Amino acid sequence: MTDLSRQQQTEFEAAAFRRLVRHLRERSDVQNIDLMNLAGFCRNCLSNWYREAANEAGVALDKEASREIIYGMPYEEWRERYQRDATEAQKAAFDVNRPKE
Repeated sequence: MTDLSRQQQTEFEAAAFRRLVRHLRERSDVQNIDLMNLAGFCRNCLSNWYREAANEAGVALDKEASREIIYGMPYEEWRERYQRDATEAQKAAFDVNRPKE
């Protein structure tokens, strides 16, 4: 493995994260349920992880604010513009693939 400084690692992780968020914003055709069924996480999960990291660092960030960071707009606006009703097949797959807590 390449020897990276802690600063380099943080910078590269941040760059990869920003690219992932940009990609998800550009791919509004991909529904969260599809992401959950294929990868086990979705935009909402990512916004929850972001919020949890902020809160652990002592920065108060609420659910709506963290979602707006990930979605690039208020969550309700994104839902109105892009979210479609899940098909029966998507719902059935989600029942099988949903995270086990």
